[in-house]
Amino acid sequence: MSCASCVGRVEKALKSVAGVDSAIVNLATERADIAAGNGVDRPMLVQAIEKAGYAVPAAPVELSVQGMSCASCVGRVERALTAVPGVTRAAVNLATERATVEGAAAPDSLIAAIRKAGYDATLLGTQTGGDTGAEERKETEQRELKRDFTLALVLTLPVAVLEMGAHLVPGIHRLIAATIGMQASWYIQFALTTLILFGPGLRFYRKGLPALARLAPDMNSLVAVGTLAAYGYSLAATFAPGLLPAGTVNVYYEAAAVIVTLILLGRLLEARAKGRTSQAIKRLVGLQAKTARVRRDGRVEEVPIDLVVSGDVIELRPGERIPVDGRVIEGESYVDESMISGEPVPVAKKPDSELVGGTVNQKGALAFRATAVGGNTVLSQIIRMVEQAQASKLPIQAAVDRVTMWFVPVVMGIAVLTFAGWLFFGPSPALTFALVNAVAVLIIACPCAMGLATPTSIMVGTGRGAELGVLFRKGEALQLLRDAQVVALDKTGTLTEGKPSLTDLELAEGFDRATVLGLIAATEAKSEHPIAQSIVDAARAEDTELPQVAEFQSVTGFGVTAVADGQRVEIGADRYMTRLGLDVLPFAAIAERLATEGKSPLYAAIDGKLAAIVAVSDPVKETTPQAIRALHDLGLKVAMITGDNARTAQAIAQHLGIDEVVAEVLPDGKVDAVRRLKDAHGTLAFVGDGINDAPALAQADIGLAIGTGTDIAIEAADVVLMSGSLQGVPNAIALSKATIGNIRQNLFWAFAYNAALIPVAAGVLYPFYGTLLSPVFAAGAMALSSVFVLGNALRLRRFVPPASTVAIPPAVKMPALPLNQRSHA
Repeated sequence: MSCASCVGRVEKALKSVAGVDSAIVNLATERADIAAGNGVDRPMLVQAIEKAGYAVPAAPVELSVQGMSCASCVGRVERALTAVPGVTRAAVNLATERATVEGAAAPDSLIAAIRKAGYDATLLGTQTGGDTGAEERKETEQRELKRDFTLALVLTLPVAVLEMGAHLVPGIHRLIAATIGMQASWYIQFALTTLILFGPGLRFYRKGLPALARLAPDMNSLVAVGTLAAYGYSLAATFAPGLLPAGTVNVYYEAAAVIVTLILLGRLLEARAKGRTSQAIKRLVGLQAKTARVRRDGRVEEVPIDLVVSGDVIELRPGERIPVDGRVIEGESYVDESMISGEPVPVAKKPDSELVGGTVNQKGALAFRATAVGGNTVLSQIIRMVEQAQASKLPIQAAVDRVTMWFVPVVMGIAVLTFAGWLFFGPSPALTFALVNAVAVLIIACPCAMGLATPTSIMVGTGRGAELGVLFRKGEALQLLRDAQVVALDKTGTLTEGKPSLTDLELAEGFDRATVLGLIAATEAKSEHPIAQSIVDAARAEDTELPQVAEFQSVTGFGVTAVADGQRVEIGADRYMTRLGLDVLPFAAIAERLATEGKSPLYAAIDGKLAAIVAVSDPVKETTPQAIRALHDLGLKVAMITGDNARTAQAIAQHLGIDEVVAEVLPDGKVDAVRRLKDAHGTLAFVGDGINDAPALAQADIGLAIGTGTDIAIEAADVVLMSGSLQGVPNAIALSKATIGNIRQNLFWAFAYNAALIPVAAGVLYPFYGTLLSPVFAAGAMALSSVFVLGNALRLRRFVPPASTVAIPPAVKMPALPLNQRSHA
């Protein structure tokens, strides 16, 4: 919409939809508020707007999905969602138990589709602060699993002793026969197993059998069919042995009971491990203050954080956590911003300084005006980014999804073939062999490990990244970074501090630093040039007094001159000193050093005597050299893209060990430079400040925006580095390599485990070694596979960034990059 007539046109289109009572459209907010009856849904409204020639952006809908247990569940929910009219894309994550849906479908339609598929769902709110409902559900699930597992274990132990003990220890068999008798033993096993299957094990039948009836079997279906087959056969052996062929009468109550108990144990361990994978989000949410002390109606009230609005004045006492983002209006203090920048040194705050919610005030008292509240704060944006990255799917997951979509039906087919093969071709008792091996195939093939392999690693990896100040805005970046061959770095604000400062001040004999700096700064204070301002800032930082200045004038092409504190001060390049008849030879060695560092020196004369040589530059960040070394240690080439002249660029590249330099490029030329580097070296990661470098960030295979807190929401970047330190780049790349490596390990275990053990469970080793896999051991192995995958993913919580292990050489004078020269320099 571009004008008032557009507003009228959209309102008319909306009101023409049958059932719409009113429609109010706002041009400024680009929003339509509609009151309508029950028969009106979102797709109808969107269609009306699009027919009028406008568009409605597809806002993603976040749903919490309950009841998923394996990879096939994920595929089933995704297919149910994509079948809803208006849905353009749906991604479901087993580890986070969330679905992200894009398109114009109404949330109610999405929830109905999920429920029709056999699962349950609730809509997640837009406010970021953690899904407290999901946390409560997970805690409840853990309590129920612990209760059910404990009950199942207590009931299973007698069954295992009566049946397995009788087989393993002859004395137990004789004792049972001499006391209660084998038939009574079977009755006891029947009673206990019935309690187990239809008590703690009922969860598998409530979900598995309806899924089987819908011809959409899942992990619960495999467990249900396998245990019911063993239980049903045992029932026949116990109460109607005449129905079974001679020599096949035996009970397998202990198999059904132990399978349910072991799988409940696996589920309990899974639930606990999955809870640990999301600890990074919990810690971030824990940084949010719960209340704020707000000035209202002439007094200070302590109100819940949700009631703070933008513009409120908030008082902050020493040691308190800052509740929302704001700007200081009263007081001075230091604030610990390590959770944003990763830097441990507290930052000084005074009136007009910015504050970030979640950081901690130190010893001073402050009053500040709220500028961002709720979901708009920096901390909320960070939490949202981490949640989105954790919910995303990597390209590697596509292959997994294709396999798991058919996995459970294929396993059930293999189980049927196993049963038929043993029944018709197996040794006596063929029916017993057929049943036991078919059940073993069903139980061992549960695809839990496949479904958890990728999302759990992503959750832990992105969470660890957030702790290190590395935020992955797009999940694909986590995989693409691993393949980077070259890292291209912007200069200003990335390699350097991004602001000019006085880097060198060398004095001639007989001159005092404070006096000379004061005279130079007082003279430069009359100039409007940024270089002049940096000298003034340096003098003020050293508490140097600036004398009064008179007769200031600029000598075009040479420098500036003035009378300060009664002394004639002249500042300019060497040609200005020569014009004044002064010999700069005493500073020749220093000037040569500055030239090799890419700096252009200025000279200062006081009352006709050469007094000092000065250099003002944009200094290289202290952490830049070790970060570049860390990138080289990772086997990457490093390139620098800058608008500086080639001589300066080469000088700094030589000092920092940068492999390739692209110099003298205008901002719009960075895109071409990125394209050329990609063609020459392969996958490229571009690192910029996220503001002037947006086109280059978008052109690169992976864009990394480097900056501090308030620059966090950078749309062009795939990865945001919270700290201003370049160390975040090798940290992000190393974390990407570690996470993808972890995913590959998980997938290998999950697939190799199934590929190897399904044939074993089917009895392929029996003709050669006489070896069969008991359904009990199959259940244990299945539970172990999921726990292994989760345990392996949790290892990423201990990831140590490579840059932190690189020592900074002491007493190294870091070069700085010069700024554009002004006329008198």
